[in-house]
Amino acid sequence: MENGLTRRGFARATIATAGSFAILRHARGEEPLRLRCSLDTAPSHIRNVSVVDYLKKVEVATGGQIVAEVFHAGQLFADLNVGKALLQGQVDMAAPGGWTQTGIVPDADFVQLPSFYGKPIEVTWAASDGKPGAHVAALLGGKLRSHVLGPWISLGFQNWYTTKKKLDSAADLKGLKLRSPGGAGIAWRINFFGGIPNTTAWPNVPLALSQGTFDGFVSTDESCASAKLWEAGVRYCYSDHQYCGEYVPLISEAFWGKLTPALQATMTRIWAENIGTYRINAQASQARARKAMEENGVTYVDPTAAVLDADRARMESDVETLIKDAKLSPEIVRLSRESVGA
Repeated sequence: MENGLTRRGFARATIATAGSFAILRHARGEEPLRLRCSLDTAPSHIRNVSVVDYLKKVEVATGGQIVAEVFHAGQLFADLNVGKALLQGQVDMAAPGGWTQTGIVPDADFVQLPSFYGKPIEVTWAASDGKPGAHVAALLGGKLRSHVLGPWISLGFQNWYTTKKKLDSAADLKGLKLRSPGGAGIAWRINFFGGIPNTTAWPNVPLALSQGTFDGFVSTDESCASAKLWEAGVRYCYSDHQYCGEYVPLISEAFWGKLTPALQATMTRIWAENIGTYRINAQASQARARKAMEENGVTYVDPTAAVLDADRARMESDVETLIKDAKLSPEIVRLSRESVGA
């Protein structure tokens, strides 16, 4: 069941251009603080819908003292580059996938640990909302001179998608050139199963797929459906729920410092009040996206729990390679294992 964002609300929220929300006149008519937000997914994507909804609520709650311009589909920056943009003050807000920031904070790749492979989404939430997430948030905030608003937006489970070869098991990945969204952890998993990693920014994926630049990729049903990747040739999915991708909501310290304590408290409160709804909506969106993918000719294979357990055990046997390749700190490994109970 979805909360908060109705179909009509979605349509109002996902403004497809980089236009500002209507400015509400507040009591003294002061010039509003303008917030520029960069997202590299399409306006219909659940992350975009959630962030747009949040910023609209902020505008209303502050009486127009904060208004936002949301730039969709990588109009300003791909997630791979948005950290530098935050650091340099070129944007005020972003919500990049943690996997795209591992070049800055390697520990952001902690969800790649086999402990999370094929596990229920609540296992990842417990970690990202707990000590592992707090550890990563502190590092990201310091490195990017940014403020983490609060709990992360869960995109949902990442799976394997291919254009020509049906995947009946992870063994079928051997020899395939597979696009990674970034991060040593995903590259390790592709290598572990015998694939060949290829890093391509998300806005370039449809063209690269149609041109045969790679045979498949790691992503989610929602991301695939919002980009209509069946039109670029996607035909198969091996739905192993290898990890839950999460977006970290960041506000540049330059912008955060312009806010009064009251405005900071309002932005923090509104995020906390709505993140649960955004997560529920994301799960519902993933379910709708899978249905849309199947209706457009994509065939799914869902491995059994026994298969997932066996593959997880095999990956655990090589976890030290992952830790080394991803440059995960002993601290994040310890915190993650404690959170999962491994």
